[in-house]
This record gives sequence, structure tokens and C-alpha cells, in this order.
Amino acid sequence: MPTEPVKILPALQWRTGASAPDGIVRAAPEETAVGVSYDSEPYAVLMATPQDVADLALGFTVSERIAKAGEVLDVRVSEHDEGLIADVLLSKAGAVSARDRRRRNMEGRSSCGLCGVQSPEDALRALPVLTDGLTVTRDAIQAALTAMEPLQVLGNETRATHAAAWADRDGRVLLLREDVGRHNALDKLIGAALKAGLDPAEAFIIVTSRCSYEMVEKTVLAGVSLLVAISAPTALAVRKAEGANLTLVALARHDGHAVFTGAHRIHGVARQGAAA
Repeated sequence: MPTEPVKILPALQWRTGASAPDGIVRAAPEETAVGVSYDSEPYAVLMATPQDVADLALGFTVSERIAKAGEVLDVRVSEHDEGLIADVLLSKAGAVSARDRRRRNMEGRSSCGLCGVQSPEDALRALPVLTDGLTVTRDAIQAALTAMEPLQVLGNETRATHAAAWADRDGRVLLLREDVGRHNALDKLIGAALKAGLDPAEAFIIVTSRCSYEMVEKTVLAGVSLLVAISAPTALAVRKAEGANLTLVALARHDGHAVFTGAHRIHGVARQGAAA
């Protein structure tokens, strides 16, 4: 059962104009089945890069409303022939609330939180409304984007992973996590921030992926009021972000970004939906 995050693989590479392919080696990120259990009771199986698994399980627990961070006593990760098991040990109150959470009827493909849920009502639940809290400058967003690039060790080596970063109001990146799954990377980041005791009211999150509804949901449930994505959002993500008072910034590249919701948190953006 592979537990290293990267494997070096041989391949034949062909280029236009070449008479024959060249033999090359490529670094490839590993995918491993990660079973998430609560007090040894199986709940879901996620396909993830086998590192920072305890962070993944903690972040998944909170962003899926299984239990609150304070109700998690420990996360124990163990290796098995089929993959890894992350057993989340809950307090008595957490165990009671966990039994009432969404049930799944299939394995999860990643930590998206929607795989296998049994009804549309379970998938599209109402989100809490965030307080106004943090405000940042456009320069801080750009600084965080630049700062996270060299920190993506897996991404720079394989060009096949996503990253999620935790930045302060000045654009300093305090934490970064990577995974083959964009949802996994975000859950790993949330779990790591919770373990480090970082204040979500003083942070914003950057993800190197498109912004779907699930990414909005996980950010809101982590208590972070500003989400930056390098790719475009879905229409549902924008609606959900607006309803939750989340500032959603997308299409964030080296030369700028666009503000879709919550422009009041961005210094210098005069009106909702203005480009920055």
C-alpha cells in the first residue's frame, strides 16, 4: 500500500517533428484510499494524497458538519493493506451529534462532501451567515498568490495537484496544504489551521482550482470570510457565497483578480461585483 506522496514513473514522450519517442521519467502524485471513521465506525472513503491525513480528517469533520472542532479528541491514522484509516475520536457530545449527520450510500471520490448523500436537501443545505470581519487590500491578495507558488512542493514537482493556502490580512501565507483533490487540499488546510489555533476571522483562503459550491461551503463552515480561487466560480457558488456574506474572489492570476461577492471587504473596490 503506497504511503509516499510521489512516485517516479517511466514514460515514452513524443514531440511534434520527432522521428521516435524519448524515454523519460515523471514524478506522479500518489492516490490512496483514506477511510474516515468516527469512534471506529466507518463513515466515508476518500481518494487522497497520503500525507497530512490527520489534517484531512479533522478538516473534513468540521467542513461536513459531522462534529465541531472542540468535540474532536484525537485523530489516529493507521496503515492497512487497502489504504489508510483515519479514526476520529469524538467527545460524548460529538458522538451524539455525529450520529445525526448525513449518511452515505457510496464511497466518496474525494472530500467533496457530496458523494453518496441521499437527497438534494442533504447536498444543498443552508449556510450560516458570516460577520463582516476581515478587510484586505488588493495588494494583499496578489502578495498571497505570489507567496504560495514556491510553497507548492508537490505541485511544482508533479504539475498534478491542487493547493490551498491560509493567509493573514497582509497576504502572508501561514499554512499551505496540497492534494490530488481540490476538496482534500482545502480540508487539509482547514484541519491544519484548527490544530494550529489560527483565527479564521483574521485570515483568507486561496485555492488553486475552480470555485464550486462545495469550496464555498467548506470555507464558510471554517469561519473564513474571504475565498480566493485562481479559476472561475460556478453560478451556484456565487449565489451561495452572496447568501452567506462570503467575499468570493476568482480568476486570480499574477496580473489581477475579479471580485464576485462581498466587495465591501476589499479596500478600493467601490461597488459589489466590481473587478479588482
